[in-house]
Amino acid sequence: MERNETIIVAAAVIRRGRAYLLTRRLPGSHMAGFWEFPGGKVEAGESPAEAVEREVAEEVGSMVRAGGEICCLEHEYPERRVRLHFLEAVIVEGEPRALEVAEVGWFTPSEMGRLPLLPADDPLVALLGRWEEGAGSV
Repeated sequence: MERNETIIVAAAVIRRGRAYLLTRRLPGSHMAGFWEFPGGKVEAGESPAEAVEREVAEEVGSMVRAGGEICCLEHEYPERRVRLHFLEAVIVEGEPRALEVAEVGWFTPSEMGRLPLLPADDPLVALLGRWEEGAGSV
């Protein structure tokens, strides 16, 4: 991959009560041990919504229905640049479990602040935190 190439990623924002689903990256992967919203690379010819539905099924075994985009942002890591599409998603079948991730968990935005979270996800967590404080909701 060329240094200036942008990787397009789609991530699911799945809410249960006041908590959101996060997954922990596997040992040996890029940013191993960090928590993130479930998702992954958007493949050629695939929409962000299709990527979210495919990736969540692969990673945690749940079927989801992707909804609207909450936000899109770019993040520059030392070795790569990513454009993240965060989409609302609802579980329609299956309880999330760790299949292609180290673990899964449900966390409120304030709890997320104490986790090793991928830096690219920080702006979304800040937005969710503002909503949690009463400025709106997902």
